[in-house]
Amino acid sequence: MRKSLVASILFSLFFAAAAHAFGYNYVSPGDFKKWLETGKAIQIVDIQVPSDFQKHHFKGAMETDSFPVKSADEKKRLDRILPQLAASKNDVVVVCPRGRGGAKNAYDYLQLKGIPEKRLFILEDGMEGWPYKQLTVSGK
Repeated sequence: MRKSLVASILFSLFFAAAAHAFGYNYVSPGDFKKWLETGKAIQIVDIQVPSDFQKHHFKGAMETDSFPVKSADEKKRLDRILPQLAASKNDVVVVCPRGRGGAKNAYDYLQLKGIPEKRLFILEDGMEGWPYKQLTVSGK
């Protein structure tokens, strides 16, 4: 009986850790490319710093300059676009330099502010890993 209880606890802990580790919705570059090409209704939240945004971003992306979304000031920059996000039912794709910490911070913050998690996605590997450069624009 005791072994099964320990095994059950370990099993539960493993799945709780796995759920936390994989607790974000990601969109692969290939799928995101299809979304862009087919005109899927999405909202693109770009958290890159202005110099990186100027180099490369997606048409229609909302420039927020909120990377890495840690400080209160960086979070306030996301607050500016919350009314647009909340007024829509479209999926929201967070774009950051590498699709890691900053994107997760933005995702968590947007979810905390009422954007449903089912609508939130992170572009896997961010702009640095984006292989379809022809689908980006530079400048404003």
